[in-house]
Amino acid sequence: MRLVIAVGGNALLRRGERPDAAVQRSNVDRVTIAIAALAKEHEIAVTHGNGPQIGLLADESADDRALSAPYPLDLLGAQTQGLIGSLLVSTLRNALRGRRIVAMVTHTLVRADDPGFARPTKFVGRVYPPAQARTLTRERGWHVAEDVEGWRRVVPSPAPGGVVEADTIHELLLSGTLVICAGGGGVPVTTDEDTGALRGAEAVIDKDLTAAVLAEELRADFLLILTDVPNLYSDYGTPDQRPVLDATPAQLRRAGFPERSMGPKVEAAARFVERTSGLAAIGSLDAAYEIVHGRSGTIVRPDLAVD
Repeated sequence: MRLVIAVGGNALLRRGERPDAAVQRSNVDRVTIAIAALAKEHEIAVTHGNGPQIGLLADESADDRALSAPYPLDLLGAQTQGLIGSLLVSTLRNALRGRRIVAMVTHTLVRADDPGFARPTKFVGRVYPPAQARTLTRERGWHVAEDVEGWRRVVPSPAPGGVVEADTIHELLLSGTLVICAGGGGVPVTTDEDTGALRGAEAVIDKDLTAAVLAEELRADFLLILTDVPNLYSDYGTPDQRPVLDATPAQLRRAGFPERSMGPKVEAAARFVERTSGLAAIGSLDAAYEIVHGRSGTIVRPDLAVD
């Protein structure tokens, strides 16, 4: 079976942790354990988030007085693909002796006129107190919005149209290679209408939506979205909260999951299932193997079984 696995950026750097390399090296072991068990049985392409990492690099770039201007988000995204990809390759090679593993710097096509460029919504970087957030807005021209624990920078997040290297990833999977790709949703690029030339875009693409597009392009059988909860919950945070273990795309959309939390994951799973009639699932990183085998997580199906 061919799987596309989307791992959250917080799997390597969780809220409240110092953004040290040693911390991320330690955390990557959890990701490796989750992926390695599945890689022994299936073709695997792994995507990953980069919110904490690209936020850190953006802060460093903005503070660097040697630069005439901070590095653009597309290049910072490429840097995070190298950073996270290197961590994953080294630990997965140790766990899967003899398996070919590669990390690719991957580009994702977006439309230059996507309305997401005019409405920044994607959280990146650390949490700031209100006063500091206002100062950064004034001094750096950043957009900020309130997150769960405070104020964070938000950046444009256009919709992914396709992964430039999808054909190459497909060939690598056929050869038995485990591929780490589309990190941070991929480096966002637009195309020139006349020449077709690629140009980097100042944005960060949602990694789950890119994973859904990539899974469709690769003709994957299963899209697995891993996060920090065991499954979706309806009426989350209320006395009526209950787990959602099995659902169709239409049922998930009717539930109205919040745009800035589970919404993109739900939409990614729903789109993949609708467009391919494959399966998708959302669940805990530590239960990845059990989710694929139907023993954990929220499974998203084209149609619910009828007794």
